[in-house]
Amino acid sequence: MKTRDALIDELLDKQAITELIHAYANAADRHDHDKMRALYHPDALDDHGHFAKGPAMDFIDKLPEIQKAMAILHHNITTVNLKLDGTRAEGEVYLLAMHQVIADDRKFDVLIGGRYFDKYEKRDGEWKFAHRAIVADWAYPADPSAIDLEHPFLAGAHIGRPGPADPSYGFFDLFRRGQR
Repeated sequence: MKTRDALIDELLDKQAITELIHAYANAADRHDHDKMRALYHPDALDDHGHFAKGPAMDFIDKLPEIQKAMAILHHNITTVNLKLDGTRAEGEVYLLAMHQVIADDRKFDVLIGGRYFDKYEKRDGEWKFAHRAIVADWAYPADPSAIDLEHPFLAGAHIGRPGPADPSYGFFDLFRRGQR
């Protein structure tokens, strides 16, 4: 049986990993490549299918080109299953990811339901990705795009954008681009 202190340490580690997972979604959606880099160990691996398979830093180097066609990226983390073993951990993380893609003279949408298979390591007291792989369980396309940012329900609302033009950067004082 684990001691109370051991259980508290495990909860703190799980919370740190959960914050890492959420920071990834934020970095991806805001096209914040410096922040994304800070989430992986330098020798980490990433498997994003046909986009990139290999060193995570190579994947991040390709992100500006990959994301150039993405008018909207919206990653939603749902179920998070974590298992810890000392300074290493594994996670199966469910996600819904909305993509609005600009292609030639039109836009189309792809909503993907999938999971991340993650391996994390705690080095120098900090949890980061050691290996991340995307698993697609389903995709729901809409061509042409069904997204309507002019819909009356959105009147007067701030509209999210990729990159530093996103309204979050003008609103928050504590969240900084390029930082965890």
